Amino acid sequence: MDILTLIGLLLGVLAIAGGQMLEGGSIFSLLQPTAAVIVFGGTIAAVLIQYPMSSVIQSIKMLRLAFFEQDENLNSTIKELINYAMIARREGLLALESRIRAIKEPFLKKGLYLVVDGADSNLIKEVMEVDAIYEEERSIVAAKVFESAGGYAPTIGIIGAILGLIQVMENLADPTRLGAGIAVAFVATIYGLASANIVWLPFAGKLKIKTRKDAVRKEMLIEGFVSIADGENPRYMEEKLDGFIAMKYRKKK
Repeated sequence: MDILTLIGLLLGVLAIAGGQMLEGGSIFSLLQPTAAVIVFGGTIAAVLIQYPMSSVIQSIKMLRLAFFEQDENLNSTIKELINYAMIARREGLLALESRIRAIKEPFLKKGLYLVVDGADSNLIKEVMEVDAIYEEERSIVAAKVFESAGGYAPTIGIIGAILGLIQVMENLADPTRLGAGIAVAFVATIYGLASANIVWLPFAGKLKIKTRKDAVRKEMLIEGFVSIADGENPRYMEEKLDGFIAMKYRKKK
């Protein structure tokens, strides 16, 4: 669980609600279903128009990354690669085949199969880099779905405000209906700005960061595949792969 995402969302909501209450207003004044329909419905509609279905679906799948940490312990990954390298040196590359079947991660599995099949190290690097690059690109596009939502939301909020003011102008002769129109006008603006700066844009930023972290791990895996294919000494291989980890996070030897 990525607790910082939950803390950030909670603090954002509490800051707005708390500010409203400190000014003597009611928190219920911020609950306007009409404004919510206009802003969130309009934002989603704009995103659906801009992006193909595949990107929207991918963004929904990636949303969980904003709330949950990926299993990306690089030290553990290095240890796993070194283990495969030692087996390959002792028993030969074909000895890895039975172990590969138990691997669930597609990228790791594909890379090791290329190694076992005796592919040239340059070919292995070329094939796996294509996979890594395009997977990163798909993830970046999915993150941009939320970034675009953050761009549209404030504008849709202004549209909601204008619609509320139109309602006010149409009911100037009926004071009892003026409050509702004014409330929609201001709350729609709040929904637009708040959703953009507390939800959509932060989500996009976090997904981009986690996408890059995954890309670095894939780069490390590729170097590991190449080292195993070249029969590199596991000790030298470990020293090389440690370069992908910040000094303070490296496993002590």
